[in-house]
Order: sequence, then C-alpha cells, then structure tokens
Amino acid sequence: MTPLLLVAAGLVALAVGIGVLRSFGPRFRVGRLLTVTPVVTVAEARAAVVGRTGYVAVEGRIDAEDEFEDEAHRPLVYRRARLELSQGPRWKTVDEHVQAVDFEIREGLDAIGVAHADLGAGLVVVPRESVGAARDASDRVPDGTPPSTPVRLRVEQVSSVEHAIVLGVPAIGPDGVIRLGAGLGRPLILTTLERDEAMRVLAGSRSRRPLAAALALGAGLILLSFGVAWGLLGAATGTALGASPSVGPEVGDPRSSGQGPGLVGDPAFAVGLVFAIAIAAVLVTLAYVRLTGGRRA
Repeated sequence: MTPLLLVAAGLVALAVGIGVLRSFGPRFRVGRLLTVTPVVTVAEARAAVVGRTGYVAVEGRIDAEDEFEDEAHRPLVYRRARLELSQGPRWKTVDEHVQAVDFEIREGLDAIGVAHADLGAGLVVVPRESVGAARDASDRVPDGTPPSTPVRLRVEQVSSVEHAIVLGVPAIGPDGVIRLGAGLGRPLILTTLERDEAMRVLAGSRSRRPLAAALALGAGLILLSFGVAWGLLGAATGTALGASPSVGPEVGDPRSSGQGPGLVGDPAFAVGLVFAIAIAAVLVTLAYVRLTGGRRA
C-alpha cells in the first residue's frame, strides 16, 4: 500500500461519514448549528441589530402576555400538530395546524422577541405522538389512501414556563419590535432542551447512525494522518538517499575533482506526492468547515 492509497481511503471514509450525517436532512444542520453557534446575552443580541453581527444564540426564560392552554391546562405560546402518513421508513406530513402567540426570551430585565412564524425544522422539543390508521382520519388524509395505512399525530409545543435556547438573526420588524428570526441562509431554531438531549431528539430512532458517522470520520482522519506522514517521510528519505555519495567509475568520488553525486530515484513522483498531500489537506479542511459550520458571523 502506498501513501496515496491511504490518503484516498481516508478521503473516502470522510465522505462516508459526512454522507451519513447528511442523511439526517435538515436535522443535521440544526444539530450542527446548535453545536457551533456562539451564545450571547439578550442585550448583545439586541445590539447586534445595529452592529449586524449576524447569527447568534441566546438563552433565557420564555415570556408572553397572552398564553393559551392545552388540554392539560399548561400555559402555551406555541403548538404545532402534524398528521403524518407512513411512506415506508419515512413519514410525510399531510395536514398541519399551528397555534401561536407573540412571545419573547427574557434574561433579567432584557428581552428579545421570537419570530415564531419562521419555526420549521428548527423546533426541537420532546414531541407527543399517537399512531393509528388512515381510517381513523379519513377526512384529513389524501383521497385514495388505503384505510390500513399507518398515520401518526405528532404534537410539538412550547410552554411559557420553560427555559429555551433560541438561534437566529436579530432584526427589527415592521412593528418596531426586535425579534430573532431566520436569516443569512440559516433557520430559526428553538429548543427547550439541554443541548445533549436536543441531539438525542434530533437523532430520533436512528441513534446508531451518528455512531457510524463518528467511526467513519475518525477512521478517515487516522488514515489521512498516516498517509500524509508516510508520504512526507518517504519523500524526505528518498531525496536524502538519492543525494548520498557513492564511489564508482560512473559517479565519481566527491573527494576528487571528478563528478559529484547526483539525484537518483523519481523526483517527479516526490513532487507530485507533495502536491497530492497539499490538495488532500485542503479537501480535509474544507470538509471540516462544511461539517462544523464554522463560526462565521
């Protein structure tokens, strides 16, 4: 096995790991942003409207003036009910109902609003689910759906007595209120969970896939490290050996006025290997930036 093969195997392993993570769809991006977005105070988030510092995260208590109650008399500020139809391993939303009121995130005396209309895949809470058959909701499923098709009702809600983490871009609305919302190509994210628990909810029933992705990424980095180290060592020792003096009628003795030692081996291969390693390093860096999302404003 040559260094280039190790580098190639490492790149393939990295691609597999990134592909597994990408298979989570929008949930992967939400989890990535939850991990890397810097947390600021509510006051700093409000000041960001002027400074345009970009996408930020804030933590605080949810507060609202006009809560509404669910069937258990919990004070809510947001409730989303989705009826989903089974399509093999996936669920397709066929009906959705959202009920919400204006609310804000409060930290001490400071508060900032949340543009709840922007909430989509960025809402990360523990859902309540009930599963049945299409015959139980015949008026809400598409015509022609077999009565035995599995359906589920998935309810996600946010209470005004909870603590939340909200990620978004601060902006002034038409009513003059500063709110966090989607922007800069990134979604509005709200979770009432700790980050570790939010990651488990995002993974859902596919808890083994993040482990497989982590193993593939780890193996890729190890293979790339060995390949780069082997290539650099081989290029260095090959050049050194090629420059070593040898005594003979063909080469000459460096202690005499004859011809000095020359470079033997394959210099073109060594140069090509260096360029290949440089390209591999650039690809790995770009993959890492894409994977983590960076800390761009």
